[in-house]
Amino acid sequence: MKKIFVLVLIIIAANIFLARTLKYKNFLFDNSDTTAVLHPLKYMSTEDEMITTILQRYHYRKFKLDDSLSNVIFNRYLKSLDNNKSYFYADDIANFDQYRYQLDNDIKDGNLTPPFKIFNVFKERVNERLNYSERILNKGFDFNKDEDFQINREDAPWPKDTTEMNDLWRKKVKNDALNLLLTGKKWDDIKTTLSKRYENLRKSIMQYSDEDVFQLFENSFTESLDPHTNYMSPITSDNFKIDMSRTLTGIGAQLQTEDEYTKVADIIAGGPAFKSKLLHKGDKIIGVAQGKTGEFVDVIGWRITDVVQLIRGPKGSIVRLQIIPAAEGANSPPKEITLVRDEIKLEEQSAKDKILNIKNDNKDYKFGVITIPAFYSDFEAEQRGEKNYKSTTRDVKILLDNLKKEKVQGIIIDLRNNGGGSLEEAIKLTGLFIKEGPVVQIKSSDGSIRVEDDPDSSIDYSGPLFILVNRFSASASEIFSAAIQDYGRGLIIGEETYGKGTVQNLIDLNRVMPNSGQKLGQIKLTIAKFYRINGESTQHLGVMPDIQFPSAIDPKEFGESSEPSSLPWDQIKSTDFIPFGNIKKYVPELLKKHEERIKANDAEWNSYIDEVNEYKNAHNKKFISLNEAIRKKEYDEQEQRRFERENELRKSLGLKLLKKGELPSADDDQKSDPELNETGHIMADYISIVG
Repeated sequence: MKKIFVLVLIIIAANIFLARTLKYKNFLFDNSDTTAVLHPLKYMSTEDEMITTILQRYHYRKFKLDDSLSNVIFNRYLKSLDNNKSYFYADDIANFDQYRYQLDNDIKDGNLTPPFKIFNVFKERVNERLNYSERILNKGFDFNKDEDFQINREDAPWPKDTTEMNDLWRKKVKNDALNLLLTGKKWDDIKTTLSKRYENLRKSIMQYSDEDVFQLFENSFTESLDPHTNYMSPITSDNFKIDMSRTLTGIGAQLQTEDEYTKVADIIAGGPAFKSKLLHKGDKIIGVAQGKTGEFVDVIGWRITDVVQLIRGPKGSIVRLQIIPAAEGANSPPKEITLVRDEIKLEEQSAKDKILNIKNDNKDYKFGVITIPAFYSDFEAEQRGEKNYKSTTRDVKILLDNLKKEKVQGIIIDLRNNGGGSLEEAIKLTGLFIKEGPVVQIKSSDGSIRVEDDPDSSIDYSGPLFILVNRFSASASEIFSAAIQDYGRGLIIGEETYGKGTVQNLIDLNRVMPNSGQKLGQIKLTIAKFYRINGESTQHLGVMPDIQFPSAIDPKEFGESSEPSSLPWDQIKSTDFIPFGNIKKYVPELLKKHEERIKANDAEWNSYIDEVNEYKNAHNKKFISLNEAIRKKEYDEQEQRRFERENELRKSLGLKLLKKGELPSADDDQKSDPELNETGHIMADYISIVG
């Protein structure tokens, strides 16, 4: 079937290539004679139409490439270039408006001239803005003046003229300078740092190739269908293969570009960043230094590939990062963290267990906690016939046996920050806790539905079971959690999960168009959706916990529901399955006890709530002061609150109190886990109720 699929695509490609060559020579250009103005290259027209054909035939969403979708693609492309409305003028947007409802026809015809014209204007505007930034930086600023800077301009109007644009950028540069001033830098150092930063940004944009622009536009098209359908240029595709093989040493973080910043898109389970607990999703990396004493290189405005090269390095070597933590807001003072590069090995992603001792209502309880960072399986070792190949289910089975020997009274499966992985392992893992039956339904783009069953009729553990999740629990984590919840086998505790209930397939365009004469990229497209055994989709809404904890993450800002193009939640027919029990009947009483407990003066829980509220307040801020005294007071008060909160928590846990400016160690952080501890208390309540 796979060979037939590829053969059909090759035939389609050949027909398109012939038609495009004969019909559209008039607007195809070669870029070899200039670097100032970018044009679509000859092969891109054919590649564009090949991508369109694949999407129309095989994408899960049966879409119409019409004026409505053209409008969405147009807006997404502008956002990919100027997300904060800081470069284009209102007049520019008015001029581009001629393409708003024409892009659908251009995509069908392989006409890529409009997006390249828009990008070339963008390059001009970047140059203008950075020239202006350099001029006003030389003049200096009055940091005693009371004025505000708008942090997020996503909903703001486009600047109408040069005066308005200049005022916007004067405040932007002033804010950049004030951020450095508040870290103790002298003015000459600030000027040097910002001059280099702006020049790096200029260099980054000016180095954009024709292929970069093509990728930007194609992704504006593909991601208008759903956020997990992407086009990867040849270089992006090569980097993707490196990330998937995980053979290079580094810090174990997947990075992306947001405006001029390098942002942490994901933390890879088992890597240095994951182990350290110092780097998190959403953090922005603004500086990189080598070794213990190397000088920091400001990387704001750098191309993502160049930042990655700085961060990668030999195993065992030290890299220091300056970051703006996502939890502290976009304009918080940068933090410095130190990581030791290492290879990311399968063993380090393995499930791990520990004992959680809880005193609840003056009674002692002993629970087993199994942390699963990812759903993994060593497929190659399995295919070689190795008996002891590593997999999530095999490892958890061993851990369960060990914990049963420890005579634990219940098991907590910790899936926080588990972004998914092997579907087969999610199914097999569910089978350790249920006797038999369906685990997940998969609906393909042709409407056919496949039911995946537990392959093992035995139960490895039948005692009390809780699953702890957060907003970063996704995909396979959601399949497992949903099945446990639907069977009534255990309770789900924590935050609403991510909501990724779709399946992707990767197509190498070089195999589809082998005679193109060019190295082509890859397309990752959504081909199916996951459904719970009760018929509900895990898509968009994720899995709702039976007992929900406060979350710093706004679903409108992070997760599947934050993406306007995400596939909708829907429902299909329920499968036949026999529930394990009616554990939900205990939820009202458990919730009551939970609420009574957190109302008490619990230092650990109060610290957790304070952090959640502080994060929300920072992210809800739309304007910040450009007055040095006001900003310094805000920073000092923020740092004092954190210092007092940390020491209050450490005192309650019996840990050594910190001195001003001293950071807690990673080991200390692991001792304080309010979400896990409260989950333990809820499990203790459950056991006392059930008897």
